[in-house]
Amino acid sequence: MRTLLSQLLAGALAWGVANTAWDLPCRAQDPTLRFGGQISPEVDAIYEHGLRWLAANQAADGSWQASYQGNGVTGICLMAFLASGEDPNFGRYASNVQRAIRSLIQAQDATTGYLPNSMYHHGFAMLALSEAYGVVDESRLWPGAKPVRSIAQTLDLAIRCAVTAQKKNRWGGWRYSPDAYDSDTSVTGAVLMGLLAARNAGMDVPDETVNAALEYIRRSTGKDGGVAYSGGFGGMGGSMNLTAIGALVGAVSKSKETDQYKACLQRLTEDLEHQEAGAYAEYYRYYMAQALFQGDYKSWQKWNAAQITTLKELQKDDGSFNGGAYNTGMSLLALALNYRFLPIYER
Repeated sequence: MRTLLSQLLAGALAWGVANTAWDLPCRAQDPTLRFGGQISPEVDAIYEHGLRWLAANQAADGSWQASYQGNGVTGICLMAFLASGEDPNFGRYASNVQRAIRSLIQAQDATTGYLPNSMYHHGFAMLALSEAYGVVDESRLWPGAKPVRSIAQTLDLAIRCAVTAQKKNRWGGWRYSPDAYDSDTSVTGAVLMGLLAARNAGMDVPDETVNAALEYIRRSTGKDGGVAYSGGFGGMGGSMNLTAIGALVGAVSKSKETDQYKACLQRLTEDLEHQEAGAYAEYYRYYMAQALFQGDYKSWQKWNAAQITTLKELQKDDGSFNGGAYNTGMSLLALALNYRFLPIYER
């Protein structure tokens, strides 16, 4: 039985008395807004099995070792725990949540705000911390030790790092390094989602930073909904991964009226059978789930039903996907819209 709703409010309100940034924007969506649906036993079984594997394979420092090792992977795994509805302060996985948050805070460059090992990692780590902000009781984060910094302070530094990096960039987006002069829509999407989540949580995110990134993605989107990887000019045969990113940032930024957003969503809904192979499979499912849920609920229902079957078949006996933390975290997050607890999943 998910315990978040029964205990979250009391803990969050106690935390919020001393933290004024806790307010309406960072509340998770009321689970009664599930359109009358119930969580299927298959989803619960897959998710619980995966969480047990993540819990057992978390390193002592709170991170997860993976082929894509870095703060982004830690953030992805952290979000998998937060998204399930388990109480992050008193539930079975509270210690895993707390260790992951400490790991992210301790890994941050205190001067630049950078959350390495790339701006990909920076974006996903910023997103995860934004989702934790306001629901995690920070008085429990540093038992017997002096706090390094609060989640709000960590987010503020991370936002400033993203703003500074964008100002160095001639395109208005981001690339792998915070000092890069070029951009790509994949990294830009990751950082932009982190910024949008931080803004949703009540943090101060400059409008000009968000608008410049959105404009870069719009310029990169063709009339057919294809999104170019780099260069900043229409389509150019971009992958369905990038189209899903384009649709998601358009929805979350409340830009659904634009022609680019409509083209991206149409391209996705007309090809629900599309599959990505290899290293991009989990990445695609992660973005596709959110893009469809935000844009076309009926299409998401159909797509989600197929993914439940697929992920049930792909999950290994030990609960992992492909034996890795990145693959497991992303696969669970592709199912997390069934729970709808993360604030970023609000429609």
